[in-house]
Amino acid sequence: MARKLVLFLLFSFSLLPGAYAAFDLSTNCKGAYSEILNLRLDLAKHYLEKEKLANPKNDFIPLLENYVDYFYILSCDDKSIFDKLKKNKSNRLSQISGGDKGSPYYLFAQAEINLQWALLRGKYQEYVASALEIKKAYNMLQENMEKFPEFIPNKKGLGMVNAVIGSLPSGAQKALGTLGVHGSTIRGEKMLEELVSNLPGSPYAIFYDESVFYLMQVWVNITKKKQAFQKIYLLTDKMNNDSLLKLYIRAFSAFRTGHNDEAINYLIARPKNVEYVDYPYLDYLLGMAKLHKLDFSAQTDFQHFLNGNAGGSYTKDAYLNLAYIALLQGDSLSYKTYLSKVQLNGTTYDEKDKQALNESSEGVPNGSILKARFLFDGGYYERAKSVLEKENANNYKQKRDKIEYCYRFARVFHETGGMNGAIKFYQYTITFGQDAKYYYAANAALFLGDIYVGKRRYKMAADYYNKAISMKNHDYESSIENKAKEALKRIAGKY
Repeated sequence: MARKLVLFLLFSFSLLPGAYAAFDLSTNCKGAYSEILNLRLDLAKHYLEKEKLANPKNDFIPLLENYVDYFYILSCDDKSIFDKLKKNKSNRLSQISGGDKGSPYYLFAQAEINLQWALLRGKYQEYVASALEIKKAYNMLQENMEKFPEFIPNKKGLGMVNAVIGSLPSGAQKALGTLGVHGSTIRGEKMLEELVSNLPGSPYAIFYDESVFYLMQVWVNITKKKQAFQKIYLLTDKMNNDSLLKLYIRAFSAFRTGHNDEAINYLIARPKNVEYVDYPYLDYLLGMAKLHKLDFSAQTDFQHFLNGNAGGSYTKDAYLNLAYIALLQGDSLSYKTYLSKVQLNGTTYDEKDKQALNESSEGVPNGSILKARFLFDGGYYERAKSVLEKENANNYKQKRDKIEYCYRFARVFHETGGMNGAIKFYQYTITFGQDAKYYYAANAALFLGDIYVGKRRYKMAADYYNKAISMKNHDYESSIENKAKEALKRIAGKY
């Protein structure tokens, strides 16, 4: 009788949803996830192999294996590896789909896998497949929010989807809208901010590092928060000091927000032992940070990047910057050699490489304006202003140089609080450059719109935003146009 009771209980428990396949955030899975976010991917794989032996039906395994592929592709930036590894997606989703439908991780895990591949496909211009995966991820996370409203990790993917979609050109937003996917940058940013605030001390605290990574991307790349670096620095204080992701988050946010010296210090001090995934982009980033300081030892960092990058994104831009270093050092032969490499090597998936390809065929740039541009991008505004003040734009032979001179001076004034000077030189930029193929005039109109919003002169602001939209066939056209349209939405009804 006792034996029959035991067999009955075993049979009954085998019918429970989790008995066939469960989401068990075991010690091994926690270790794997932590090492993935530390960017020690081989250690993460070691934990996953141990979990496969101990609990082969754990549905966290395919999710975490997908994380490994995602971060590996991001770090190596090799299209051939992306093409090889994307075949793993369907098997992982198939395994999870047979799992515990009563778990909040059931839809969450499938959405995460779809979202990760959507982001990677977007990087490699597989836009249709990316849009369909975003739709799947979005719908799954929305459904999961309804089923499990207390499961706050839902906000990680939903926040990122909203922020990214809200920043897309209007045409892309409309296309996704026909699929039932709608996004708002403001809503997405708020979701991620709330998530990062609520995760510490919660049952889902393990997702904190990744959520900070996403929030940093939104603050730095999309909403351009003025105090992003200071906020990110405080948020990352809770992260493991051995984490290469922590270093990247701090270095990248410092680099993009005018804290160039801090970026250099972080990147020089980064861990380089063999446990960490090879991440050539960090050499590129260090090279850029040094170049923004006019430290021409950046040449070595760009070469290290090119040696490890195998022709992926930023290859053209790295060669262009090597050409500019040669030009500023008076080495015309190397300048021409590197320019030819811009034409022959790399891809144009990234906007930086498209811009590099265009610049490489525009003739020799003015050295002083080039220095001012680098210094400005590094946040060295007074040094940039000093370089420009020594120039006389009337002596420039190329129209491009005159347009860029006005634009660079306007940007320096704008960042240092000289609004009257900024307005004057932005207007000069538009006058000289509105019919040219360069982005300077369109961006000048966008900045003028922002200035007049700050002055509450909304009609004037709207006029400049519309002017920015009206300029066509220039670099960054879709990006500038979308920013102007978003700005018009924000001031609608105020003029």
